[in-house]
Amino acid sequence: MNIYLWYMATPRRQRASKKELILRKAASMFREKGFAATSMRDLAETIGIEAASLYNHIRSKNEILEAICFGVANRFNAHLDTIEAASGTPISKLETLLRFHIGQMVDHYEEVFVADREWKHLEEPYLSNFHTQRRTYRKRFAGIIEEGIRHNQIKQIDAPTAVLIILHAVSGIESWHRSSAKVSAQQLEDNMVLILIDGLRKHG
Repeated sequence: MNIYLWYMATPRRQRASKKELILRKAASMFREKGFAATSMRDLAETIGIEAASLYNHIRSKNEILEAICFGVANRFNAHLDTIEAASGTPISKLETLLRFHIGQMVDHYEEVFVADREWKHLEEPYLSNFHTQRRTYRKRFAGIIEEGIRHNQIKQIDAPTAVLIILHAVSGIESWHRSSAKVSAQQLEDNMVLILIDGLRKHG
């Protein structure tokens, strides 16, 4: 059976699973080698299929990057929507948001890493769209901190600066993944929340 007939005869879920495999392998390679240095042929060899077969599932390397970046962005935006709509204090919302960031960096490390480091290789109009989403997300994140300041729960600080510090700390989980003698994921999360949230909290 030729590739086209095999593809058409393959159940949609199986095709979806193959695409998910491609995205996972691509995220791993983009993180390790960088987007620019990874070719479709490299990816096909890693997956164990012919390069021509790869194009039955994905049109281009840029489409892969788009899928990774916007898949991550959609998860983060949907979670932030939920937090903003929920009841609770600004400090509790901030802790929930931070735990989500940490969890994503622990459980979906390579996708999040690629979305954070390789997004500048996106082509227009995706590049501008993603850049706008990043700016908007950080403003909304800062808005929770600003609300906490207004409610006298968080110290008088510059909220955008605090967001940058928090996000850089979370991105540092990269080194945790590479460590051979690392604490558990739960210890890592609890320690980071204790340090970062307690550092913002206004006492007394």
